[in-house]
Amino acid sequence: MAHKLGNTSPPAILRNSHLDHDAVWQARIDLAACFRMAAKLGLQEGICNHFSAMVPGSNEIFLVNPYGWAFEELTASSLLVCDFAGNVVAGQGSPEATAFYIHARLHMKKPRARAAFHTHMPNATALTMTEGEPLVFAGQTALKFYGRVALDRDYNGLALDETEGDRIVAAIGEADVVFMRNHGVMVTAPNIAEAWDNLYYLERAAAVQVLAMSTGRKLCPVSPEVAQAAAEQMRLGDPESASMHLESIKRILLRGQPDFAH
Repeated sequence: MAHKLGNTSPPAILRNSHLDHDAVWQARIDLAACFRMAAKLGLQEGICNHFSAMVPGSNEIFLVNPYGWAFEELTASSLLVCDFAGNVVAGQGSPEATAFYIHARLHMKKPRARAAFHTHMPNATALTMTEGEPLVFAGQTALKFYGRVALDRDYNGLALDETEGDRIVAAIGEADVVFMRNHGVMVTAPNIAEAWDNLYYLERAAAVQVLAMSTGRKLCPVSPEVAQAAAEQMRLGDPESASMHLESIKRILLRGQPDFAH
């Protein structure tokens, strides 16, 4: 299912630049925490899914998980730094090919997407396999995403070149979340904390929708006016709530899996 991207030598000008700052190490810890908690919650799929985040202080290089590692194995120091040309600037190994072609093109073409998390998490992915719009705004948790969701309607196989990466980026448009038909989901955010918060609550919203649909009874969406108002209420507190959410998962992991921060 996964394809390895050939490893190339980093340009000399990029070697070790921007990579020794405290902010970069903190970003590594934060991203590693997201991988570990995603594994604990069953949101990953083998070694095939990927999270990325732009390196603090740079608009040209990003952190991403190396090919061949399960989420539960990843640590702050094991994450790769890559540039948009496919060079591994720092770290051992190389990114999975689809991770590179999707994430590099996304970060390059949508600078506001400083973090991007892609999974095949079960409930959200199940909704990509059904007719119609995947997410129905019938539960309060789903309202967090009202007006922020796109649907990539054209599954086109694996993203193994820049053309497919660009097609997926175009499908996302100005949305923060994209359901990828017959595939999985991608959430984007201006930082790692908000990306994690989006990913977690998207799966929670999908899970209760799948459960409600399993009753065979008709769903009862919230009116657009109320949905919009509730979404705006939630967005006011999202940055602070997301930051506290990330801190909470790091505290949990430090008690049981402290090696994530190494």
